[in-house]
Amino acid sequence: MTISDTRNQATDKGGRTVINHLSAHDITVSHYEIVQDDINAIQQSMTQLINSVDIIITTGGTGIAKRDVTIEAVKPLVDKELEGFGELFRYLSFTEDVGTKAMLSRAFCGTSGHTVIFCIPGSVGAVDLAMKKLITQEVFHMVNELHK
Repeated sequence: MTISDTRNQATDKGGRTVINHLSAHDITVSHYEIVQDDINAIQQSMTQLINSVDIIITTGGTGIAKRDVTIEAVKPLVDKELEGFGELFRYLSFTEDVGTKAMLSRAFCGTSGHTVIFCIPGSVGAVDLAMKKLITQEVFHMVNELHK
């Protein structure tokens, strides 16, 4: 799920990057959409997917601009927040990618029912980092834990 007021399927490089990483790890992508930077629109789309998919990955809307509302939309839907994801993402962003700009990221992860939700920045560099170093490394274990 790409959160953006300006992207479409032709220009959504971050969303395509997520799909490519998932496909490379034999993870089936059953749903892809672009949702406006709007709390109600994000929550409506999320609510339809929670418990019908194992993983939801959002790109975009995790910064500090006024229109960045992904985290505000997702947090109320989450049962358990996994703070370590955001902490590790910012650490890796700092050391391997953008330096001190990493502190502007509000990357987030939590669970809702049997679904793991990741909210990552929309830039291709951030998506690559999150997918390669964190999400694809642990997602199978996370999904297993939720289905125990």
